[in-house]
Amino acid sequence: MKVLTLPRIKIHNANALSSPFTVGFPAMTAWLGFVHALERKLKARGLNDLWLKSVAVVNHEFDLQTHKGPGDYVHSIIGTGNPLNNDGTRSAFIEEARCHLCVSLVIEYEGHENEIEDPAFLESLRSVIHTMKMAGGDIFSLNMPTSDTMDENEQVEMTQLLGKLMPGYVLIERRDLMIDAMKKGEDALDAMLGFLTLHHDSEQTEPKEKEEDGKEQKEKEVIWRTQRKVPGWIVPIATGFQGISALAEAKNQRDAQTPHRFAESIVTLGEFIMVNQIKALDDMLWHYFSDLENDLYLCQQNNKIKA
Repeated sequence: MKVLTLPRIKIHNANALSSPFTVGFPAMTAWLGFVHALERKLKARGLNDLWLKSVAVVNHEFDLQTHKGPGDYVHSIIGTGNPLNNDGTRSAFIEEARCHLCVSLVIEYEGHENEIEDPAFLESLRSVIHTMKMAGGDIFSLNMPTSDTMDENEQVEMTQLLGKLMPGYVLIERRDLMIDAMKKGEDALDAMLGFLTLHHDSEQTEPKEKEEDGKEQKEKEVIWRTQRKVPGWIVPIATGFQGISALAEAKNQRDAQTPHRFAESIVTLGEFIMVNQIKALDDMLWHYFSDLENDLYLCQQNNKIKA
């Protein structure tokens, strides 16, 4: 397996509105969309047989642009109104959640191995990436890309690759949690909220003797605990779209050769796990998948390690 690693990409003002009703880490469609755009740029430069098959996303830093003032109960989105009106006032706009983040991408590829492994090509690739957007944000910096040949039977190679990505958290899919809950009769949204809700409970301990002003007093302590339904860093993630209209032509559509349809976001559960928990490369790679019978256009993992 050939992999191309894009390490420590610092992104400014990426889109944190990952679906119509979730704010947080950018949608998986954004990362695979960037890989698709990169593949098209490289094909335009003569790498016609190059195929970027799948991608893993490793998060190193994440800073959601919100503000919580004194006395506020919730955080508010820090928005901008660009461009300004002619008189200098801010125009009406729809709030867009933004985030600054640092990620590494590990891309599985086929074709043009000799060209991609050339240091001169990797340097030019770095320049190409700097001209692109990633998850709607601007790329501020990027460490030198690397190309590696991975043999899944060689644990040493895997360990070396994961060592380059530490410290970091890999995003994996946890759709299995929702499936199990829905089999028990829960609604999809209720099932999701059930795994994201924080549960607080308290326990009162046995009275302890305490001496105060020369007198012994018995005092009880209260211990508070906060936990979720299952352990782990569980988050909602957008992983694709479902068509809600028939394939047709739309007026002024950008691509006149491709049928158009309206679609809505698909949101499920994901989990961030430490890089050192990954045992095989396919455990963290995502790829495109389409289920045309059910009008589904999805991003799925090569292996579902917790299914």
